[in-house]
Amino acid sequence: MSTTSISYRRGWTVALSGTAINLALGVLYAWSIFKGAITDSIKAGGEGAFTWDKASVNDPYALACLAFAFSMIIAGRMQDKIGPRATCIIGGLFVASGFLVASTSTNYWMWIVGFGVLVGLGMGFGYSAATPPALRWFPPAKTGLIAGIVVSGFGLAPVYIAPLSNYLLKSFGILQSMLILGIAFGIIVCAFGMLLSNPPAGYVADPNAKAVAKKSAVEDKTPSQILKTGSFYTLWVCFFIGAGAGLMVIGSATGMAKASLGEWAFLVVAVMSIGNAAGRIIAGVVSDKIGRANTLVIMLVFQAALMFAAIPVVDGTYSNALVLVLMVTFMVFNYGTNLSLFPSFAKDLWGVKNYGMNYGVLFTAWGVGAFALVKVAEILKAKTGNFTMSFVVAGVLLMIGAMLANSLRPKAAEKTASVPVALEEELVLESVKAE
Repeated sequence: MSTTSISYRRGWTVALSGTAINLALGVLYAWSIFKGAITDSIKAGGEGAFTWDKASVNDPYALACLAFAFSMIIAGRMQDKIGPRATCIIGGLFVASGFLVASTSTNYWMWIVGFGVLVGLGMGFGYSAATPPALRWFPPAKTGLIAGIVVSGFGLAPVYIAPLSNYLLKSFGILQSMLILGIAFGIIVCAFGMLLSNPPAGYVADPNAKAVAKKSAVEDKTPSQILKTGSFYTLWVCFFIGAGAGLMVIGSATGMAKASLGEWAFLVVAVMSIGNAAGRIIAGVVSDKIGRANTLVIMLVFQAALMFAAIPVVDGTYSNALVLVLMVTFMVFNYGTNLSLFPSFAKDLWGVKNYGMNYGVLFTAWGVGAFALVKVAEILKAKTGNFTMSFVVAGVLLMIGAMLANSLRPKAAEKTASVPVALEEELVLESVKAE
């Protein structure tokens, strides 16, 4: 078997292992099911019930998003220095310990530490170890596709986690369910983490394109260098808005669906996860063809339109289960596009040498966006009794994000409709340097 064939197979092993790891870590997107169980317990009261303030029910989820994002900086640095395998195993141990801590008590602070901090850290370490090594095994022309496939696992996870969690909650209760899930996810993340690896030094993903690669190679930048570019801050704000708006919907999906679907509301989490995963893969493929910036603008405008269109549905003016499920699915489809576009932007603009840490710095936008908009949505819901104002705020922010994303379009690339992929990447880089 040729060296190229071995490398190709090894690359796909790493990519699919990363997908499997994300399938376990994607439990974050099933939070609305746990949130529903906690809310029901608060309403029921009695011995052993949760006694949290209603406006604080989303706090463990919001904090987990924040811990997830900021741990990506440290984990990304570790991934660049000691490799993805050890980084991922640390992540698996964090996730398992976080679920175990949450399973011991209904106390608010135990869930803040367990799910909010430890599970959030574990997700950051595991997630940061999954995508970078996969991208390093493949040529630039497949960056969007591979990023989309790997991160699709995170989005697709609720397809099985939602019904599984619903079954466990009914059979064992919330605390015992957390214990079972913690043990299972810890084992899965650590096992597949053993299959991750970076390519050997000097590895070239496409040996037949060495001449083109030299001509269009992206200069490797350090985190301190990217922080001096205007494009970083534009990307950060767009990521903050796109991710925050999507996570606001994801975190409350089951609650929005309960009025129409009753005890079957958990199904909306499973259905929307298909949209989440599809958005990551489709956006990756499309952005490889028409460019990252063009795809980002389309996604943000579409998401804004959906937010405004959904207002009559979420405020009860027009109550229809099918329409609600379709809207949530499309919203989460758009959200999913963020998770393949922004890692692709990071590789295209800043190279692969410091990719883990560079993307970790950019990924803080995801965590801050999640923490801020999820918290704002919960406060507005507690004050008004519905999600109308949350959707209005998110829609306006998404339109602002679309205008900012417009500035990421390389001017030179707009002059021709048939620019080769390698040359297009070179023009993107020149446009960024010109800033």
